[in-house]
This record gives sequence, structure tokens and C-alpha cells, in this order.
Amino acid sequence: MLKAVLFDFDGTIVDTTELIHESMRRATSEVLGRTLSREALLANVGQPLPRQMNLLDPERADELLESYRLHNEELHEDLIEAFPNVEASLARLREAGMCLAVVTSKRRFSLEMALDSFPALRNAVDAFVVMEDTTEHKPHPAPILKGLELLGDVAPDKAAYVGDSPFDVAAAHAAGTLSVAVSWGVFSEEALCEADPDHLFKDLDSAVEFLLGAAS
Repeated sequence: MLKAVLFDFDGTIVDTTELIHESMRRATSEVLGRTLSREALLANVGQPLPRQMNLLDPERADELLESYRLHNEELHEDLIEAFPNVEASLARLREAGMCLAVVTSKRRFSLEMALDSFPALRNAVDAFVVMEDTTEHKPHPAPILKGLELLGDVAPDKAAYVGDSPFDVAAAHAAGTLSVAVSWGVFSEEALCEADPDHLFKDLDSAVEFLLGAAS
């Protein structure tokens, strides 16, 4: 029986795909003077931004990071979008007695900015884990284990981690939680299947129905 559900944020709870892509596109064009494919720009979404920038160009990672942040803040309100039924779905899980947490690689500042856009999400979950809360990051299990600790030391085998990236699936496996991949975010079903999640869902309603069933 599941007692807790932990969620990734970008691409899982809130639709930030176009915001991330456009911020990445502008940053790489500005700093590197070249245009990268959409696939290349989004390939490492789900890991902390410093890591993503280092993978793009280790010698100019700091410049890329600063440029990205400036463009991201400028574009934020125009490009961030809500996924349908998220608040109602989270409420259903809480009403069923589940503890809920968000475990994200976002900086605290970026998460707060997103929560300002969707204030109801602040009280929709019991705990938030951001990049600054752990020294290791997804696909390492540390962020998920921190979330379980904040929820009252829930045992990993009583929890599920829901995310839209292969890094989320790997982190869930490493933490010992159920891995639930969702394909409405950045990554394709094919890419997610290659990560070997325990379950894969195409829409939020199906995922929530499964989680509710696993809690009963």
C-alpha cells in the first residue's frame, strides 16, 4: 500500500517545456553563437541547470547559466502553462490519505517564481525539495530520500515517484520507490520506456487512478 507520492515539477506538475526550450535556445545562441536542435537543448532536462550547461560547454557553463536565467525570468509569465486538472488530482490523492511532495532539480528561486504563477500549488503538497536541499541530484536518489524524510520518514517501498524524464525513473529505482513515468512532459514514450519505469502513463487521470488503487 502506497503512503506517499512524490512528483517531479517541470513537465509533470507544470508545463514549462516551451519556457525551458526558448530560454535554452536564446542562451546558447547568445553565448555560443550557434543554434542547437530542440532535442539537444532538452536532452538533459530533469538535472540541475549547472549540470546541463556543463554538458553543453564546460568552458562557458557559467555564462550559459547566467544567460539562461536572465531569459527564463524575462519569458516566465508568457510561456509557463498549467496542465489541466493538476490541483484537483493532487486533492484527490490527499483526500485518500496520501502524503505528497514535490522533488525537483529547480533552484528555490525558480520554484518560488513558478508557485507565484500558480499559488494554489503551494498548499497542494506537504513538502518541497529543491536543488539546494541536497548535494547530490537526480539520477542520484538523494533528493527523493530527502522528500521521504520530510514526509515523516516514509519507507521507500511505500512511496511512488512520478516524473517525465529518464533521470526521474533512474532516481526512483535508486531510491527504492515505485517509478511512475509520464509522457506529457519533455521526453517521448520511447525514451521513457528505455529507462524501464515500473509504470508509464499518457495522461494524469490514468496515473492518479493507478496511484489511488495502489493506496487502497
